[in-house]
Amino acid sequence: MPIARRMLLATALAPLARPVRAATGPTIRLGTLRFGTVSWEADVIRTHGLDSAEGFTLEPVQLAAAQAAQVALQSGSVDMVVSDWLFVARQRASLADWSFVPFSNAVGALIAPPDSPVREVADLAGRRLGVAGSPLDKSWLILRAYAARRLGLDLRSATSPSFGPPPMLAEQMGQGRLDALLTFWPQAAKAEAAGARRIISVEEAASYLGLPPGVPYIGYVFSEAWAGRSRDAIAGFIRAVRAARGILASSDAEWLRLHPLTGAVDEAELIRLRDWYRQGIPVHWGEAEREGAASLFHLMAEIGGPELVGPLTQIPPGSFWPISW
Repeated sequence: MPIARRMLLATALAPLARPVRAATGPTIRLGTLRFGTVSWEADVIRTHGLDSAEGFTLEPVQLAAAQAAQVALQSGSVDMVVSDWLFVARQRASLADWSFVPFSNAVGALIAPPDSPVREVADLAGRRLGVAGSPLDKSWLILRAYAARRLGLDLRSATSPSFGPPPMLAEQMGQGRLDALLTFWPQAAKAEAAGARRIISVEEAASYLGLPPGVPYIGYVFSEAWAGRSRDAIAGFIRAVRAARGILASSDAEWLRLHPLTGAVDEAELIRLRDWYRQGIPVHWGEAEREGAASLFHLMAEIGGPELVGPLTQIPPGSFWPISW
């Protein structure tokens, strides 16, 4: 069945499948971005009444950018956002009380246009490289460490790196101004659907560096004090999130329903986004994964230095909310 027809069918059936929602229990205000991956889980939770079933009401609050999400959390405009645990650790060093629950193990990848001369990381020497984010972005630091340890290549001097927002860099790569691009996984997925080649994923580079699989990179972040007053709601939220991931992991029909929310331009993009998301679902979260995060922290501190981690020598206690699965 063509995707347009399947989308029409899914859209027509969605209202019939949605349970009647009734306000119940405490409200959790979750900061989301338009077309952001967080909004997918939030929509599944609300559509299937997973929040009501757990005794709380999820209220998505759409924000303009990741920086706005952090400001909203700090100002109390939202109760929870998705960010990385390095942000949490740095904030705790400044006496903030943020805590973290894993959202995704996926980060991103180094990709190249079909006709690019870059076929492997060694080929980056002398080439124009785009890097999503800043010079302190974790993906850049991991790729730098990989190139240095495996190839003896210092990417800072061996390439001409350009830092910036993923959409701008993707446009530059499309115009032939970049030979390769290190970008976040949703943009990598969309680029692959359009014909770009994956050179190496950040997770593969991290594995070569000795980091164990299953280390989360981003997660739900909230105030420890707020969570302490709402322990039942937080526990229910985590169960609802895991139930939503179960639906997204097993149901292709659910992805058809979510298609408009993903921003995918066609079926190929939707499938790539679906597959990347599924690969990044945190299956386990326990002591082994927390130890892996500690190893990653020391690697980041070694490469990024005080500019990245400040005075920290380890992840502060309380950075990870005390829960395992």
